[in-house]
Amino acid sequence: MPDTASLFNQLGVVKRHIVRADKAAIDKLSRFGVATIHEAMGRVGLMKPYIRPIYTSARVCGPAVTILLQPGDNWMMHVAAEQLQPGDVVVAACTTDNDDGFFGDLLATSFRARGALGLVIDGGVRDVADLTAMNFPVFSRAVHSKGTIKATLGSVNVPVVCAGAFVNPGDVVIADIDGVVVVPAARAMDVANAAEKREALEADKRAQFAAGALGLDMYKMREPLEKAGLRYID
Repeated sequence: MPDTASLFNQLGVVKRHIVRADKAAIDKLSRFGVATIHEAMGRVGLMKPYIRPIYTSARVCGPAVTILLQPGDNWMMHVAAEQLQPGDVVVAACTTDNDDGFFGDLLATSFRARGALGLVIDGGVRDVADLTAMNFPVFSRAVHSKGTIKATLGSVNVPVVCAGAFVNPGDVVIADIDGVVVVPAARAMDVANAAEKREALEADKRAQFAAGALGLDMYKMREPLEKAGLRYID
């Protein structure tokens, strides 16, 4: 994970060519929820839980185009739009904590015209009613009407740390009501396969629970609970 000094050393850079994760792997990952993928990947890759969808049905899965923003400045959002390809998810980090409204319906219109599927941003957004009506998935740190300027360089398509998660350009970003998870591009198909197996196991457990089975028995909890000192009192 890059430190603060290395982040500042990569300011003013736009990488035009990135290696996106395999499309088949992305398509397969899109079938599963964030919680399933996180568990299947070994309980890693989650962004911090303050990143929330602006509407509850928001969901997105695709390769990351990354942005490093400066506080209160959305210049690089416009720069990034040129680098977008159909199916991309924009992931925007900031050089310091900032809740300003970096993004709204006009940028969403621009991003969508370039083929972007959504945005994950460790910062603020505005025009939430319009974004919701557009059905443009946005996952943000805050909703804030405060405007931004265009004066200070950041970067596009460099490694970033977004809400505590390390994101390389081209990694797969999956976001839904449960949060945001990042799958490294090189692991995408392996994680997708593991998520598929986990989903099948959960379907079997769900059927057992629906039939009245108890987790105490399914997971063989009774003996360890007794050893831990659990007592039943009638």
